[in-house]
Amino acid sequence: MADAKPNPLFDLTGKTALVTGSSRGLGRAIAEGLGDAGARLVINGRKEATLTAAADEMRAKGYDVLEAVFDVAVETEVEAAFEGFDAEGIAIDILVNNAGIQHRQPMVELKLADWQRVIDINLTASFLLGREAAKRMIARGHGKVINIGSLTSELARRTVIPYTVAKGGVRLLTKGMAAEWAEHGIQANAIGPGYMVTEMNEALLSDEKFDAWVKSRTPAGRWGQPDELVGAAVFLASPASNYVNGQMIYVDGGMLSVL
Repeated sequence: MADAKPNPLFDLTGKTALVTGSSRGLGRAIAEGLGDAGARLVINGRKEATLTAAADEMRAKGYDVLEAVFDVAVETEVEAAFEGFDAEGIAIDILVNNAGIQHRQPMVELKLADWQRVIDINLTASFLLGREAAKRMIARGHGKVINIGSLTSELARRTVIPYTVAKGGVRLLTKGMAAEWAEHGIQANAIGPGYMVTEMNEALLSDEKFDAWVKSRTPAGRWGQPDELVGAAVFLASPASNYVNGQMIYVDGGMLSVL
């Protein structure tokens, strides 16, 4: 029997992937998964020291990694980052809009500044990054955009109204991207993670009542692990998804499928 070869449908060799918010958590897992499929990685964060430490750790594992320090919610910084990529001859073939924050508070107590910050980072940033990436992808005639949504792209929960609105917006932003860019050879899709074991969810993980609720509500009976998003990410970043557009894949252990 001949030696097995990687399936070319899932091969990202020669591609460059920018993953926002990728120094840790879901972004880090997705970035490393794309790297395992052959992609060169551009990781992003706002804190240079944190990003450099993550990049060094990833290089030690054998990944080809570049660092891009900028705030995804600041238009001038996003534009400058892409101008920098252009100047260095870096073509972003795959964009993963992963950066996100959470703010838990009853809506009647919510300040406008806190609302706006959640909307800016979780939704507006995907517009800004998507716009700049697509300008270059359209000129090249190909590209992949992967937006990270949430279970709250479909359903609401108490005390996370801004996050719910933002992630619901991500779902329809993805469809809008597909409507405008598909004719240019660009596929825009989204992933909706379920309850995952991440730093952002530490308070929920340590809450025995909430932990029990997640496990009882999820058919798989457990929280998800960040690396369980990798399969969906590689699929949506690869030639295997060339006729998939405007879709959202939920990786949630079955939570959205049951009452």
